Amino acid sequence: MHLTTFSKGKVERAIGYARQSFWPLREFTDLHDVNRQVRQWLSEVANLRPHRETRQRPLERFQPAALKPLPVIPYDHRDHIEALVHKDLRVQFDGNRYCVPHRYVGRRLIVKADSSSVTLYDRVNEIVSYPRSWRRGQTFGAERFEAEVAEMRPAARKSRAQQRLFQFLDGLCSQAMLEAYLRDIADTDRALSRQLTELLELIRQYGPEAVAGAIEKAAAARAFGADYVANILRQQQSPRRPQPPLVLRDPLLNELVTDPLSLLEYDAFILKPGKEPDDTPRTEAEPTEPVHYEPPTGDDSD
Repeated sequence: MHLTTFSKGKVERAIGYARQSFWPLREFTDLHDVNRQVRQWLSEVANLRPHRETRQRPLERFQPAALKPLPVIPYDHRDHIEALVHKDLRVQFDGNRYCVPHRYVGRRLIVKADSSSVTLYDRVNEIVSYPRSWRRGQTFGAERFEAEVAEMRPAARKSRAQQRLFQFLDGLCSQAMLEAYLRDIADTDRALSRQLTELLELIRQYGPEAVAGAIEKAAAARAFGADYVANILRQQQSPRRPQPPLVLRDPLLNELVTDPLSLLEYDAFILKPGKEPDDTPRTEAEPTEPVHYEPPTGDDSD
């Protein structure tokens, strides 16, 4: 194929010579083929031609002993741009798309490219590197990073809050019971993420052992929610104080003593299955209000 090149910056005479002598009607297959041809052109044409100012051939003028060593940190000559990471995990560069981990979505990364590779950086930290492609419309790294996103879905992997909750309560309650309790919370209209945050806050306030016991009691009572767990913890940490006796105005009434009455017999009567009704006769109390008789009116008065 034929190639037309464009140079940046100030066009010097040597660049113009290369454009006129090397590039016209030149055909190549890839970048490595171009480099091979240009090295051959330098050794057979350019370096053998007498320079118009020095009157010497570049091959004779060149003195390797005059070269200075390169610095310890070489100059970064790669092309670099700043690119935005889109929601589909992709960064666009040179007509292609390169994928990065999901945590960089919405951020701007540095893309550096040379003839062999394309590397993406978060400031100075390298994220991922891909082989350079000179074709267009290609996508790289999609399978790798989209699979990571699939693993992060709630159905496939526990959230960080869930992991912390299981770590705190490890060995204090059954993991199967805890998982079932969280599933039951998720089946309600409560937001599971908010419930996890409140449970972790209860662990900070009351400790893992107390929260584990309260969750077991809430699960047994089928009370699904962090507020139920918090109520159990408050009752355990702050038991009710007995109420003082009622003081009446009449001192004689305050001195009255009643026989202690047990309600166990009543509870047994209510809870006993198949209890037959009591047919023993009962003495009815006399009415306290008199019954007023009204004579009939009309013809019945006779």
